Amino acid sequence: MKSLNRKIINWRGRRVWIIGASSGIGAALAKHLHTLGARIALSARRGAELKELEIPDSLVLPLDVTDVKAVGDARERLKSDWNGIDLVVYCAGTYVPMRAWDIDLEVTKTTLDVNLLGVYNVLQATIPDFLEQQAGGICVVASIAGVTGLPKALCYGPSKAALINLAEVLYADLAPKGVDVYLINPGFVDTRLTKKNDFTMPSLITPEKAAAEIVEGIGRGRFEIHFPRRFTLWIKTLALLPQRIRFYLLKRIAAT
Repeated sequence: MKSLNRKIINWRGRRVWIIGASSGIGAALAKHLHTLGARIALSARRGAELKELEIPDSLVLPLDVTDVKAVGDARERLKSDWNGIDLVVYCAGTYVPMRAWDIDLEVTKTTLDVNLLGVYNVLQATIPDFLEQQAGGICVVASIAGVTGLPKALCYGPSKAALINLAEVLYADLAPKGVDVYLINPGFVDTRLTKKNDFTMPSLITPEKAAAEIVEGIGRGRFEIHFPRRFTLWIKTLALLPQRIRFYLLKRIAAT
């Protein structure tokens, strides 16, 4: 069966802009792709941490994804220095555990601004270039938490569910025009965000393992890349169950 995206096997010389690269999956992916020969541009709010990654010859572009002008300026710098990019990876994200009786509107707004609206700022800046090239790729890091409603993900889960839908729309629009779209749905990855959880996280993996999974999925030309599959397939199955059964199981999960 033909893959949904073009398979990227050779990364040498590919121009990759990773947004949210200061830690976690973004930092691990940047290091991994650099070892494969890619040219790496690093963006995040914490510019000092980007420099601490010490990736040789990388282009460091600190920015706040919620600042439209800053995103546009970074794109102009990339055009000036690299004459464009081949792949943009949106890893920026925030997470605060929240239940329905603890709604915090400021936290909710920040979560939606970073996790969702920031993606639109990046898309507005990069899609015209990809269409002009009739090539390139967009990689959106969502979460398996966006597949079905999970406890403590009151604003995080909906923001990631929106990204899943967005990636599907992007694929329908852009694939016929030669632009690849990748949807990344990780399970639990050991990052500064998941350290906020006060429960046991099944099948927890390292950022390095997550980065390897992403590169392998892109190499296979997949649209959706989810991992670790022993956990994400369970969540996907849960989402397919009749609501009465699914809500019963979620209630049990919440209770524990």
